[in-house]
Amino acid sequence: MTTPATPIDVLLVEDDPGDELMTREAFEDNKIGNTLHVVRDGEEALDFLYRRAGHTGAPRPDLILLDLNLPKYDGRQVLEKIKSDPELSDIPVVVLTTSAAEEDILRSYKLHANAYVTKPVDLDQFIAAVRQIDDFFVQVVRLPRRGL
Repeated sequence: MTTPATPIDVLLVEDDPGDELMTREAFEDNKIGNTLHVVRDGEEALDFLYRRAGHTGAPRPDLILLDLNLPKYDGRQVLEKIKSDPELSDIPVVVLTTSAAEEDILRSYKLHANAYVTKPVDLDQFIAAVRQIDDFFVQVVRLPRRGL
């Protein structure tokens, strides 16, 4: 027996408008009303997380979907910053990227990514992968409670 899940705030760090659109579609089609926040480069991701620049009222995300190949700061730099900051390190980060390179996978896990998912090229498979990530982190995993 499953209990209804509480909607969460998800931060998508993605510079590709097509991938952003597919991710939005996956969230909109899914049964849980999670809030998807989108930033388009590594610098804006850090501004969102530290609530600065145009993101002073940003919520603390419950989950981060992080592309590796980003302008300004790449995803590896953002991941390293998140996981080395005691205020942010408990936020689960799923690397969601086109790279299937073994060195990217290894480095992401060494930087304490919670999961590494290679983006499927097929639209339906991409949407299914995002839904599975969403379902897993909302239905299966227990996330840290906010404000502790």
